[in-house]
Amino acid sequence: MLFRFRAAQAAEAGILDIGRTRRPRAITTITSIPACEKWRGQVLKEVSRKVTKIQDPALSDPQIRDLNDEINKLMREKHMWE
Repeated sequence: MLFRFRAAQAAEAGILDIGRTRRPRAITTITSIPACEKWRGQVLKEVSRKVTKIQDPALSDPQIRDLNDEINKLMREKHMWE
């Protein structure tokens, strides 16, 4: 309960930690370069995690296809951040 109250207080004061917020869907709304670099870095981390996962020989073909689709989607998003 206190956590939600403190989060609401921080949001009102504008002291929102970028690590705890969701990545924005509308990429063109972000105007600061450091924020863009932060989100791009987060996308790259997700891509590297999924590439590591996709190399697991125990995965079935549908799971590999799903991971590949997710990686492709993240790569498109990465290019948009650039």
